[in-house]
Amino acid sequence: METELLRETNVTAIPAGTESVLAAGTPVYVTQTLGGNVTVRVDSGLFRIAKEDADAVKDLSLEESDSAHEGEFSEEMVWEAMKRCFDPEIPVNIVDLGLVYDMRVEELDTGKKAIFVKMTLTAQGCGMGPVIADDAKANILQIEEVESAEVEIVWDPVWNPQMISPAGRSILGIE
Repeated sequence: METELLRETNVTAIPAGTESVLAAGTPVYVTQTLGGNVTVRVDSGLFRIAKEDADAVKDLSLEESDSAHEGEFSEEMVWEAMKRCFDPEIPVNIVDLGLVYDMRVEELDTGKKAIFVKMTLTAQGCGMGPVIADDAKANILQIEEVESAEVEIVWDPVWNPQMISPAGRSILGIE
């Protein structure tokens, strides 16, 4: 979708992960709107606009993600929260991409939970790692029973396309 920015907007360059600003009126082509964030292409490259600034994109309507969690806490809630996190270049969530290697829940003295996640990226040189990890952490922290979350990026084992789930393969048209 071709459109423009309504106001000056903070963006993150893809895949470098560096932050910059695009001016109001900048023509953009929206390439992805998954997880509430927006990926846009401009003459100078690809950029991620965080969900907090998505309203800067003219004529963009995003589906509201359901962050409410009903019922008693479960590990499945954490997995579902991480499924609302996407690589800005790939239309598959980080769980179905096979990027999440481990998730552990600890019971705290407060009765709340601490969540520990180990994840990787599709490429070691990707500067978007901290951004993606922060998205995962923010989604996990939306669960009422969660007091803290830690998302660590690891490189062992090295990610490969065989780690993509059947659902992810279907979205990508693999097999």
